[in-house]
Amino acid sequence: MQRMFRRHNGQMDLRAQWEKLKEFVKTLSLQRQMMENLIIAKARQDALQRKMEERRLRLQEEANRRFAASGTITAEEQEQRVLYTNVLEYEQDHDWPKLWKANIKKNPDDSTLVSGLVSCLLSCPDHPVMMLLKRLQYRVYNRLYPIVSKSLPTSPALPMKPSHSAQSLLMSDSHQNVSKSEVGHSMSSDASLNISFSHDHIANEEDSDGPHTLDRENSFEDLEQFLTQLDWAPSHGDPDVTFEQSQLDQEEPLVQDLEMRDLKEHLKAIVKDIHIAIDQLLSLCLLSFECLNTASSKDLCVASIEEAFFTPLWSSLLALFRKVHRERELSFESSMRLYRDASPGDVGVPSKLYPQDPVMLHGSYPYDSAVQELRLLCRDCCPQRKLECIVRTLRLICACAEDYSCLHEAETKTAAIGADDLLPILSYVALHCELPQLVSECAALEEFIHEGYLIGEEGYCLTSMQSALQYVESLHTGGFQLHNTKFT
Repeated sequence: MQRMFRRHNGQMDLRAQWEKLKEFVKTLSLQRQMMENLIIAKARQDALQRKMEERRLRLQEEANRRFAASGTITAEEQEQRVLYTNVLEYEQDHDWPKLWKANIKKNPDDSTLVSGLVSCLLSCPDHPVMMLLKRLQYRVYNRLYPIVSKSLPTSPALPMKPSHSAQSLLMSDSHQNVSKSEVGHSMSSDASLNISFSHDHIANEEDSDGPHTLDRENSFEDLEQFLTQLDWAPSHGDPDVTFEQSQLDQEEPLVQDLEMRDLKEHLKAIVKDIHIAIDQLLSLCLLSFECLNTASSKDLCVASIEEAFFTPLWSSLLALFRKVHRERELSFESSMRLYRDASPGDVGVPSKLYPQDPVMLHGSYPYDSAVQELRLLCRDCCPQRKLECIVRTLRLICACAEDYSCLHEAETKTAAIGADDLLPILSYVALHCELPQLVSECAALEEFIHEGYLIGEEGYCLTSMQSALQYVESLHTGGFQLHNTKFT
């Protein structure tokens, strides 16, 4: 029995050792297979990298041939080459640009295809054009931030973030809602700007497109909070403090003049940057899609680019314009308060161009439709759309004038309204619109509307609006006399 038992145990040990040996061989086989897979994967990765590098060099050579030039290459030309190389790389990995190019080549006169192509382009965040657009937007936004962060309403729920991320631009959109809800408020309620900026310092600070390490939110908002906590009220019994206060009062106009000069220079530099940015974006679009290089297609392309560029920036940009044109807005507001009840005749509108009987207005006031249309201007964030709103306003004025003229003279078929009549009516409409920020809105339109639009009807309408605003601004000073003596 003992011999049989020892034999059985020996067989069990041999079987266990055999199983361990098979498991070891299996493990070695798996490890060998994994090593082979790693070697294959590494070889494939190296081959892919070589292929991508060869493609990059090939596309770069193609871009160099496209921009072949003699002499030294400028920084702008080098950047343009890099951007065009990025476009070629993008088209290697995506098919939709080729499809759009083929469709437009078959139907070059189809404007709907051009609009569709631009819309598709602006909806692709990874396209080089859109990446450039975002980068230029962030650059302008970060130059606006130190100024407008002092002007915008301070609310814990709506902080203005000085970030290079898309959230910062989306956050600026939220300020648009605030400004839209307060467009009729007094300009005098805005916070004062008590800091002066060196243009060179800001320009040097933002030459780099990379992330900024400066924590502007803390540096500006904490400083502002610190200053508000100090007790600046002088004691009544201290003659030295009283003298210092009087001296500060004398120096305040000079300080304000310096601040305003810096603001104007800063605004001028930002306007120039925006024009350069729009030109860069249009140039890259035409490089990406040569089929857009026609007069009509370029107009559609510019309009779409401007709408995409200005929409997240307009509220901050307008805040800076309102700072620069603060005095004009205050004058407009003063006239608005004094003469908000003025009739059309009080501002020089002929009696035949507005109803004399209030019953005919059905509880409204003359040119009400034009006033309501002009108020919509502040809702748009694109200069071109704002200009279209002004054009619609003047067309409504002409339509209303024709209707009112027909009420006085039944046999009249057409309205006898000319430039001399249009300006008083437009002044009346602007006065009843009760939006002092129209002064800054129109000043911004003059800066950003393309010269081609300022020649025809659009330019005439904008010039007429500017003249009407200047007339309203001067009313409270007596620069122009109202026709009704009760206001003089």
